[in-house]
Amino acid sequence: MRRVIECVPNFSEGRDQGVIETLRTVITTTVGAHVVDVHSDRSHHRSVFTIVGSVDAVAEATFQAVRTASTQIDLRRHHGAHPRIGAADVVPFVPLAGLTLDDCVDVAHRLGRRVGEELGIPVFLYGHGVPRSLPAIRRGGLAGLAKRIEHDEAWIPDFGPRRIHPTAGGTAVGVRNILVAYNVMLDCESAEPAKQIARAIRSSDGGLPEVRALGFLVAGRGQVSMNLLDIDTTPPLAVFRAIQGHAAQLGVGVVGSEIVGLVPERALPPDAKRQLMLLHAVEPHLLESRVRRYLGDAG
Repeated sequence: MRRVIECVPNFSEGRDQGVIETLRTVITTTVGAHVVDVHSDRSHHRSVFTIVGSVDAVAEATFQAVRTASTQIDLRRHHGAHPRIGAADVVPFVPLAGLTLDDCVDVAHRLGRRVGEELGIPVFLYGHGVPRSLPAIRRGGLAGLAKRIEHDEAWIPDFGPRRIHPTAGGTAVGVRNILVAYNVMLDCESAEPAKQIARAIRSSDGGLPEVRALGFLVAGRGQVSMNLLDIDTTPPLAVFRAIQGHAAQLGVGVVGSEIVGLVPERALPPDAKRQLMLLHAVEPHLLESRVRRYLGDAG
């Protein structure tokens, strides 16, 4: 069986198309690595790349992209709705075919070591096989992480120097199963309803299982921004209906939703565009069709 790995690096740049295209070019110049999706958001000031391919190719392409981000993105001048700790903020690896989560741990460690040693960026591991969680790493943003690195022995980086990179910050590198990044937009001009709903539905506050959620004001509308960690336990439709219910209690309407990046076909209900009030077409976001296209091209 062909070994196929996915990497979904999140870069803290969603506005400068030149930088975004430079990152894409750097990735695609590595033979065997394919960019199958890029989602950029000006309000979040963030771009989410989805890279698939062979293990060595994806690892190399990702390293080159992190290197490029460290020279092209300056966090001292960065302002966006989404919290961040680094220019290459989070770099998760996901097994797609012929690989296990443990196989991906080895890839994550090799990448983390290179980023720490060659780029001088502190790297924290998270996810499978590691007790540290991504929300814990992000707590307090870049300033909070910098303080913990300096004063807390439990927060010595896994790789790299014990100090924040002056422009590129830090990086979280991890391993996880497939998750779905999903946003629901509200008919309100304040972030407060979105924040209330996020608190009501996220797992850490006793809401829906395997859901992380934050509330933002994006492009003048409230937005509930989520990561669905287990789509078989809590699929997008369950989340969407829960948000509709909470919004109705607050006297707020729901104007639509969006998938950020790619989604497995099994996560979506029949007639997903209507049921989820999707603001985009479904087909371009289906993971299987993108991977099949890559496998066909690579075969």
